[in-house]
This record gives sequence, C-alpha cells and structure tokens, in this order.
Amino acid sequence: MSVNIRTSATPSTSTLVAAWAVPVVVIGEFGLLSGIPIAVVLVASLRDRRSTALRWWAGALALACATPLTMWLAGPSEAPSLSKYMNPATTALLAGTSIAAAIAHQVVRRRSTGK
Repeated sequence: MSVNIRTSATPSTSTLVAAWAVPVVVIGEFGLLSGIPIAVVLVASLRDRRSTALRWWAGALALACATPLTMWLAGPSEAPSLSKYMNPATTALLAGTSIAAAIAHQVVRRRSTGK
C-alpha cells in the first residue's frame, strides 16, 4: 500500500479552478454564489500548512467577499441581491482581489510542479 505524500505546497486542480471561478462569478453578477468557490479556496489553503502565502491571499479574498456581504445583510438595504447591492467599485475590488488570489495559486502551482 503506497501513500502519496506531497513534498511541496501544490494547490490542487479543484482549488485552482475555484480560484479562477470567483472573478467569473462576481463579474457575472452572481455575488452571493461566489461564496462557494471562495470557501473551497479558503479551506484548501488553510488545510495546507506549508504555504503561508496562499493562506494570506485566500484570507484577503474571503475578507473582500465578507465585507460587502455583511454590510448588505446587516444594513438597511432594499437591494434584492448582493450583486445589486455592490457598486461598480466594490465589484471591481472583489474581482481584482480574486484575480490576484488566482494568480498567486497559479504561480505557486507552477513553481512546485516545475512547469
């Protein structure tokens, strides 16, 4: 019985796909649905203790999503959805943070696999 032990901090393919799905979902105005790939990225980054850089990027992404979500839920908003609540600057900030986190995951994956 062989045990596959990763020796480097390589993000899995599902984490990489989830990281790149976030900006697509946010720009497509499915803001609340973006929480699913963000949770995948955050959990995968927290489970792998070898890469602190990925944890910081995943944390920044989660914070960038949690801030407008909390403001929408706690505030006196009449907006029917999170996407309608976020102004274009907030959407751009969330999309930019998610793209930066996805690039960080891509760079770490390339460096660890040597491709």
